[in-house]
Amino acid sequence: TARTAAVQPTHQASPPQARPPKAEHRRRLSPFWRHFLEMLAAMALGMIPAAAIFVTVTGMKTWDQVTTQYPTQALLTMAAGMTVPMVAWMLLRGMGRRNAAEMAAAMLLPVIPFLCLVWFGVTTSAQCGAYCATTILAMLALMRSRRSTYATAM
Repeated sequence: TARTAAVQPTHQASPPQARPPKAEHRRRLSPFWRHFLEMLAAMALGMIPAAAIFVTVTGMKTWDQVTTQYPTQALLTMAAGMTVPMVAWMLLRGMGRRNAAEMAAAMLLPVIPFLCLVWFGVTTSAQCGAYCATTILAMLALMRSRRSTYATAM
């Protein structure tokens, strides 16, 4: 019995306990939402300088003045300002011409009703905020309709 006592441990090990997840664990965005945010960033990075250049060229002091004095041109500036960098980013990321063309259509087609509002005197301002919101919804709708394309890692 002295021999078995020497083999047995003198203290009992406590059973393993569940540990909370480490603080280092970060939740990652899905490829779909990462792509969506990249497209939003491309839109913003195009619209802001386009608007600044347009305000400078017109000699106006504020964007509101520009959208009232030159509503058609302001809408077209926003459309180009969003579309060009977005298409360039998509092509750079390897999304292909077809996907880039579809996304360009999602940016450009929504401008038509807003242009009509100006041309038919329904509004005297460009309504750029509503136009931009519409393009974001159009982009999201296109991405959801082609989820298999936009949900894969690039």
